[in-house]
Amino acid sequence: MSEKDASKLAARAAVMQPLHIESLDHEGKGIGRRDGKTIFVDGALTGESVIASSYRKKPEFEQAQATQILKSSPYRVIPKCAWFGICGGCTHQHLDEAAQVAAKQRVLEDCFKHIGKVRPESILPPIHGPTWGYRTRARLSVRHVPKKGGVLVGFHERRSSYVADMTSCEVLPPHISALLPLLRELVASLSIRDRLPQIELAAGDTVSVLVLRIMEPLTLEDETRLRDFADLHGIQFWLQPKGPDTAYPFHPLDAHELSYSLPEFNLEMPFRPTEFTQVNHGINRMLIRRAVRMLGVQAGERIGDFFCGLGNFSLPIARRGAQVVGIEGSQALVTRAIENADRNGLAEHSEFLVANLFEMTPERYLELGGFDKLLIDPPRDGAIELVKSLPDAGTPLRIVYVSCNPATLARDAAVLVHQKGYRLVAAGVANMFPHTAHVESIALFER
Repeated sequence: MSEKDASKLAARAAVMQPLHIESLDHEGKGIGRRDGKTIFVDGALTGESVIASSYRKKPEFEQAQATQILKSSPYRVIPKCAWFGICGGCTHQHLDEAAQVAAKQRVLEDCFKHIGKVRPESILPPIHGPTWGYRTRARLSVRHVPKKGGVLVGFHERRSSYVADMTSCEVLPPHISALLPLLRELVASLSIRDRLPQIELAAGDTVSVLVLRIMEPLTLEDETRLRDFADLHGIQFWLQPKGPDTAYPFHPLDAHELSYSLPEFNLEMPFRPTEFTQVNHGINRMLIRRAVRMLGVQAGERIGDFFCGLGNFSLPIARRGAQVVGIEGSQALVTRAIENADRNGLAEHSEFLVANLFEMTPERYLELGGFDKLLIDPPRDGAIELVKSLPDAGTPLRIVYVSCNPATLARDAAVLVHQKGYRLVAAGVANMFPHTAHVESIALFER
């Protein structure tokens, strides 16, 4: 037998050997070890014994797919979605919902321990809610694929640029999920079916908007089909010929305003469908409630809301009587925040500024004036330049940090604790994206 053939036999034998899964990584993949090499296994859970087939091999690690479960975890459940494992949108439907939250809490704690070298004094109870039909924001890909029978509308397949051949989605609102096969037929009937690559969903409290990314003008017949579809199914179409700023309402023009409400604070928050808002309105409300309580907002305090967006946290803080200064890098979002403050009668309690917070310096921070407390809610890159720019003593006495990336939160926490004199008083997760590995979290720092 040649050396090459022997190597192939050895590899085949290794594949057939049971692999014990020790834990889950930050992406929800099972971690096993064989011959000193770490193997990350899609579809495997802690404590399971599996047969896994590798799809990527490196000297230090392998990535694999579980092909057979020999010993099942007690937390394994039957996925609700028929396309789970094919569609790349969800990765955790095979894991019990409570166990998903616990796994995300462990990811957060591990990041604090290994990246930030810090430890929260207390762990907050997780914020969680309904786990199906929650996703009010989504970007669906569209492809005309004659070999698969026509137009596909959905998320990408796992580890692929192909669009999954799906006709429903359990995490989308039910009325939108039901439209997926009908949208396939609609797009197939359009003259620009090969020039319509994306449909973006933005659902508010009273209207659901579908933004069509069109790369060629519609014909009169196309326009008629869209109007009929919108009227029949109770949605509003917007058209986007170029970048997000070019999106405009198409039909019906008298639809309800796209907005979400924050009843606890008596706020109504209008937004454009291409502007950033949280995908899970229920969890967003609970997260805001916790953030405002953790800040301990007092009337007359001056509170900074960094990466404020359209005022999602700013206006609830202002409603409690504080003077809030919201700072954001996007002029469009700052304009929207000013409009929302005026609409909700909070213009006198709020101020909004445009600034590149990724280029913050101690000098620029001082120019903003003093803040009693801060709310920080950055994108995935975190807020490292901001936290490095904070004074080493004095105010702000309290910081609430809302994060969508536990790794950058932990990195920034290291600066706050080890360099700026703060304590990491408490931290916990919010299950903003059930059935995915995405970890949303909130942390409280005090001097």
